[in-house]
Parts: sequence; structure tokens; C-alpha cells
Amino acid sequence: MASEERTAEILDKLRQAVYDFEEDDTVKWANTALEEGVDPFKATLDGLATGMIEAGEAYNRKEYFVPELLMCADALYAGLNILKPAIEASGRSAEVKGSIVLGVVEGDVHDIGKNLVKMMFEVAGWTVYDLGKDVPLDRFVEEQLKTDSEVVGLSALMTTSMLAMPEVIKRIRAKNPKVRIMLGGAPINPEIAEKYGADGYAKTAGTAVDEAINLLKMLKEEEGSK
Repeated sequence: MASEERTAEILDKLRQAVYDFEEDDTVKWANTALEEGVDPFKATLDGLATGMIEAGEAYNRKEYFVPELLMCADALYAGLNILKPAIEASGRSAEVKGSIVLGVVEGDVHDIGKNLVKMMFEVAGWTVYDLGKDVPLDRFVEEQLKTDSEVVGLSALMTTSMLAMPEVIKRIRAKNPKVRIMLGGAPINPEIAEKYGADGYAKTAGTAVDEAINLLKMLKEEEGSK
């Protein structure tokens, strides 16, 4: 087992390799993590995913652009390919995970944030049904019914497109009142999410999975208490 200092160093190298879109380095450090007994789940979340979140923040600051983000994602997936079998073998990813339908609402083609959120859910071992961008309202309803996903994540980056969110929520609820609905995107805040009738709000890609896990726990507790 690696010492705390060595574990911290490996996690930092993984983070940096993803942020610098260095695929070979990511693979090297992912293998090192496994060889030296670093928890693969920790290596994924505190190493790979942290690097990707930082890349997303660099994008928001206009220091990175779409090509850089895509290369960061390639590096993340290269590391994930190595760590994922070890996570599955450890049973660690099964702690709390569910399935989520994700998409950017109709009229909005900004999907960088949604793609980061998708990646975070995949890293955490969730099943993700990605509808993409500019998604017609009824597609969310259809996909949730088809997949029986516990959570639906709606994203909007524009104040004009976010106005469709309450309508989507109403339609989903009409078909399945139990499903948990989470909102995200630049114009959204907790007050708007509550006003629109959503169950949760993710400020960043990094907090989306935690928020969804909390919603899932609430759902299971409600079902358990009946």
C-alpha cells in the first residue's frame, strides 16, 4: 500500500495528466496507482475527475476551448479504462448508483457542461442515457419511461431555453411522479430549481453526482417507509 504522501502524489499526477491532456502520462499513473495499491475509486474521483473539473473551470475562464476539453476527456477515459475493472472488482462502485437521463433542453445547443456531468456520472459507475443537446421536451419523458431511470438531469445555458424546464418537469411528473429531477446550467440557481418544481440543483459537474446520490437515497428511503 502506498503511503499517504505517495498516494497524494499519484492523485496529483493523475489530475495534472488529465488537465494537461497527456494521455500517455494518464495511463502511466493509472497503472502506478494500481501497482502501488491506491484505491482505484479514489484515483478516479480525486485524480482523473478532479483534473477534468479543473479543465472545465479553465474552459469557463476562456483559457481552454473545445479542442482542449476533448483532449482532456480522451486522457480521462484512457485512465478510466485502466481503473474501471479494478473498481468493479472491488465492488466499490456499487455503493450508491442508479441511472440518469441527461440532456440539454430544446432550443439550447451548449453541451460542454452536460458532457462534463455525463463523464462524472460514468466515473461514479452510473448508467447514463445521454439525449444530447436541443432535446425536444417529450424526449425526456419518453426516455425516462423507456429506461425507468431514477433521475432526470436537465441542462440549460440560456435564459430563453431554461423557460422550457418547468414544462418538461410537469410532463415527466405527469407520467412518473416518483422520478427525481435535477437542474443545472449557468442561469439556474437553487431558488429557480425549487420554483420550477425540481428536486435538486447541481452548481458544477463536480457536485452533480453527490446531488443525484442524495436524491436517490431520499427516493429509496421513501419507498422503504411505505
